[in-house]
Amino acid sequence: RKIELPVIFLTGHGDIPMSVRAIKGGAVDFLTKPVIREKLLVCVRAAFADARKKVSDITRNKEMVSCLVKLTRREREVMALAVQGHSNKEIAYSLGISHRTVEIHRSKIMQKTGASNLLELARLARESDLSE
Repeated sequence: RKIELPVIFLTGHGDIPMSVRAIKGGAVDFLTKPVIREKLLVCVRAAFADARKKVSDITRNKEMVSCLVKLTRREREVMALAVQGHSNKEIAYSLGISHRTVEIHRSKIMQKTGASNLLELARLARESDLSE
């Protein structure tokens, strides 16, 4: 369902297999009663901090993907070769296009993605898995 709510498993009768199943099932913590109030609050705060980070990461990834889907097939090909470290001349030869056309594609790629340099573009491509 892609619901990113944290789960803290709290039980009065827990054992190791139960705790393992809870953690593997997505619980961020497993506590047994009676639980110390401060420990519960620490767990709740940590769970919400983790949830905020996950939501932030998901949002950022969606934004990156939305930038990259604006690229044409050829621009994605040029981007993939560029982030692998190929020069414009190598990219041009590999794709059977002119050096100047590669420069134009790279310029449009940078404009569409909002990347300010090749390193930032490489990070964007790597994190979105669309560079392949």
